[in-house]
Amino acid sequence: MSKHATLVFSRHGESEWNVANIFTGWVDVDLSEKGLGEAKGAGELLKAEGLEIDVAYTSFLKRAIKTCNLALEAADQYYVPVNKTWRLNERMYGGLTGLDKKETVKKHGADQVQIWRRSFDIPPPALEKENKYHPCHEAKYADLDPKDLPDTECLKDTIARVMPYWEETIAPALKAGKTVFVAAHGNSIRAIVKMIEGLSDDVIPGLEIPTGTPLVYELDKDLKPLPTSLAVEPLKFGRYLGDAEKIRAAAEAVKNQTKVG
Repeated sequence: MSKHATLVFSRHGESEWNVANIFTGWVDVDLSEKGLGEAKGAGELLKAEGLEIDVAYTSFLKRAIKTCNLALEAADQYYVPVNKTWRLNERMYGGLTGLDKKETVKKHGADQVQIWRRSFDIPPPALEKENKYHPCHEAKYADLDPKDLPDTECLKDTIARVMPYWEETIAPALKAGKTVFVAAHGNSIRAIVKMIEGLSDDVIPGLEIPTGTPLVYELDKDLKPLPTSLAVEPLKFGRYLGDAEKIRAAAEAVKNQTKVG
């Protein structure tokens, strides 16, 4: 198998609500100062790797859009066309949206919150449409069929939302031999990585994707991933760009966001 196309993911840089440790989902919060630096750092890593992006895809949320733009600018590839879609949005956290993660653990217990965060097919309670954080109140979704606006999602639901865009838009670009950059969110990236890597339903929720760290896949003409010795478990085909120890520490920090004590 020889390389036909390259797919590069970057989870958005740290957001203001990552810092505040609040469940975010579809709320359109901005990048933190650190997150702005992470986004630029992702672009510098792309440039150092010699990756020349042909087309980029991102969500409707500014933390991913800014990550995409800042990374492309730092890579000296600001001219690359960028396509935005709601289908690459983060998982909709339902009734957890806007809540402090550690306070939620104190209220509901660590086991229940862990199920809501990392279960494959059990969503959190629904977010009431009257809630100020419900996406039905936002102009950016005015053209969407109301039935497509989620009240809550589990990872299984997120995959069902993301994959039509993969099949209709991203996969054809890769089949054409392009180098594709996807700047998105932990769960929308998990959705695609699950399919590429063939990860099971019980493994994929535990995959921690660090912020602002490019994850690179080389694909053959059938979009099958080529193995690499640089993959970190549970991945077999994707490799992160950057300092391996920093990446491990960043992933661990994501995992510990709900630890109390």
